[in-house]
Amino acid sequence: MDIRVLPPAPTALLGAIAAAPHRLLFFIGATNVLAAMTWWALWLAGAALPTPTLPAGWVHGLLMQYQVLPAFIFGFLLTVFPRWMGLESATRWHYLPVAFGILSGQALLLASLSTGSAMLMHLGAINTLAGWGAGALILLAWLRQDRFRTWHANACFAAITLGFIGWLCFIAWLHGGDIRLVMAANRIGTFGLLLPIYLTVAHRMFPFFARNVVLGYQDWRPLPVLAAMFALSLAHLLLELSNALAWLWLADLPLAAVAAYTLYRWWPRRAAPALLTVLFVGFAWMPIAMLLYATQSLWLLLGDAWILGRGPLHALSLGMFGSLLVAMVTRVTQGHSGRPLELGSVALFAFVGMQVLTVFRIVVELLPQPLPWLQAAAFGWLAVFLPWVLRSLWIVATPRADEGQDARVPRRPGRPGAAGKPG
Repeated sequence: MDIRVLPPAPTALLGAIAAAPHRLLFFIGATNVLAAMTWWALWLAGAALPTPTLPAGWVHGLLMQYQVLPAFIFGFLLTVFPRWMGLESATRWHYLPVAFGILSGQALLLASLSTGSAMLMHLGAINTLAGWGAGALILLAWLRQDRFRTWHANACFAAITLGFIGWLCFIAWLHGGDIRLVMAANRIGTFGLLLPIYLTVAHRMFPFFARNVVLGYQDWRPLPVLAAMFALSLAHLLLELSNALAWLWLADLPLAAVAAYTLYRWWPRRAAPALLTVLFVGFAWMPIAMLLYATQSLWLLLGDAWILGRGPLHALSLGMFGSLLVAMVTRVTQGHSGRPLELGSVALFAFVGMQVLTVFRIVVELLPQPLPWLQAAAFGWLAVFLPWVLRSLWIVATPRADEGQDARVPRRPGRPGAAGKPG
């Protein structure tokens, strides 16, 4: 008898994607990252696109910091906030408005960049703000139920609030504000939103993950250390907003030192799985990035030269943010889809490629004619990320791998978090 395996119906596909906040928002994040980087690569390659009213590099920063990465961030936070606080999990009415706002916001903004329509840019900005606002209100409601007792949740919400303010700066510029508001939005996105979020999640989760798989691992995550890194990140932001770039080293040198010591305490002393090791390798870019920032700042103070260009920024954004995006999303999608907690060849290719591209992108800043190399970096990024993004899209669009197993066969028990669920 001819038995054919039919593809899932559209309703089943949509149901699988929207089954949980991390599924839907990771799907949107993966879609957004390909769309945003395709536009950036085409722009660098000289494609026939309308000239943005802003410098294209600024637009690239806004897309990545306020629409691409926040999709993944909200997917994660809307999943773990109730778990951290022992509350009921999010329902679709919690995360569907967030997902729609971020997805439609970026789609409209990219459409405006492709057509030159100012109206589409305004609509994209407002839709993004609505998605952010919905997400922030949901997180705040959970914090109120928790009576603000969960420190990591409070820190994440503070960063989300700063990100909301940063996007308001961009909207204020759209309505006739000073162009410096856009520069402020990009700086807030890096050191007010993304770095504090990444630091807080790393502090909460990385030692927890390591404790579950490395025998004898010491769970080291003192809150004063996180508070110090959070405060130094904000100090860097305030110096940048004040245009005191020659004095950034005052915040960046101690931040590099604290991050390096934290990495030393976190790093497993015994053999660890690849899916855990990549977390610490990705985090290692943070002290490197802050040392590059401090070097550039000191050189500016002593020699009046901006020697490293945007190299420090890309060490942080590509090196830390990009690497940990691959590592964390792989872990969450594997664990929450009923698959083994393994890195896999596709994610390993993306992670290693990200390390190579980060070094390449830093070096490009030192070259006399960087444009051809910037083009190569952008298209190289797409080549490295595409297989991983497609696999991630497939995982979140299909049912759990362990669904349909014989219910009489018990699943192997494990400690909380051993299946990849956040602690």
